[in-house]
Amino acid sequence: MRYFYDTEFLESGPEHPIELISIGIVAEDGRELYLVNRDAPWGKIKKNGWLMANVVPQLPQPHGDWRNHMPKRWLIDLNSPYVRSREAIADRVATFLLGNDLETYADLELWADYGAYDHVALCQLFGRMIDLPDGMPMFTHDLQQALRAAGNPSMPQQASGTHNALEDARHLRACFQALQGSPR
Repeated sequence: MRYFYDTEFLESGPEHPIELISIGIVAEDGRELYLVNRDAPWGKIKKNGWLMANVVPQLPQPHGDWRNHMPKRWLIDLNSPYVRSREAIADRVATFLLGNDLETYADLELWADYGAYDHVALCQLFGRMIDLPDGMPMFTHDLQQALRAAGNPSMPQQASGTHNALEDARHLRACFQALQGSPR
């Protein structure tokens, strides 16, 4: 089963881990998962102009006149069903990718676009690389490598939702499908 995924994250340089903001996953069979990390370092995110301009507006936002009901430090709707603790995200992602007692998804294949940091963000949900759940790949296939190997065919453009992890994962799946159908 192929899974196409994207993460949004805060990257602060070599002395700090990649800190997950959100993850979107689209399965080859059409299932989808989108989650936002309640435990993300929102104070640091608030100070990052690029994230504030490009990623935060794509996250679940409070409805109505939220300024009357929420402290200014809240950048997202903490009551959204998509917003979960990091631990809950790890559990949901593992179940989504690997299955549970009732169903098991075999031959797990992960795909991302420029996926090096995405893979680290995904793996860090579970701790160290050696802490990955059984069956979780220790690598991610990268769309950019596949495109280069295929001679860089043109791919569909993403119409909207850029930097929304689920929309980006949907677009990745569309690009993969286009690549599968492109002449080599």
